Amino acid sequence: MSDEQNNKPQAKLSHSRLTAKLLLGVVGMFAFGFALVPLYDVFCEITGLNGKTGGQYSYEASQVEVDESRLVTIQFRAMNNAGMSWQFEPAVREIQVHPGEMNEVTFYARNPSGEAMVGQAVPSVSPFRAADYLRKTECFCFNQQTLAAGQDIDMPLLFFIDQDIPEDVTKLTLSYTLFDVTASYQQSAGR
Repeated sequence: MSDEQNNKPQAKLSHSRLTAKLLLGVVGMFAFGFALVPLYDVFCEITGLNGKTGGQYSYEASQVEVDESRLVTIQFRAMNNAGMSWQFEPAVREIQVHPGEMNEVTFYARNPSGEAMVGQAVPSVSPFRAADYLRKTECFCFNQQTLAAGQDIDMPLLFFIDQDIPEDVTKLTLSYTLFDVTASYQQSAGR
């Protein structure tokens, strides 16, 4: 038997091993891609990075003291992620609030497309350390929003600023990025 014939089985085995390793690498990257979003959310929650806000809070006026000696300016921003065609904007761009005081603002959304779409708003607060003091009791960002073709909606946001907010934080910006989640909504609904 020549050396060339002896090397053929070894080459086949080598190619099979390489193919198996590459497939394992692809599966590993795919799994990591799925795990990335929950890992990022946990990381942001622990570190306060990216100004992620907490979930829904309850407000009981008897347990919250309003600090009328201070005012905090809240700026509101709205933007669309690439591929999201909705008109999306805050009804007011800025308000001043007393820490501990319940406040309500609305955001406007309109679906100008010719078909129903599902949107999901993702909040962010800056400066980052102010995110721990923004308490939302009701927010359109807690749920996905479905709008029919041409439909519009005013979406409420009820919130208060915790009275323990540091004295040097006098202004914060609450931004929402609106994402088109129609395809993932349809997949999860089994359509």
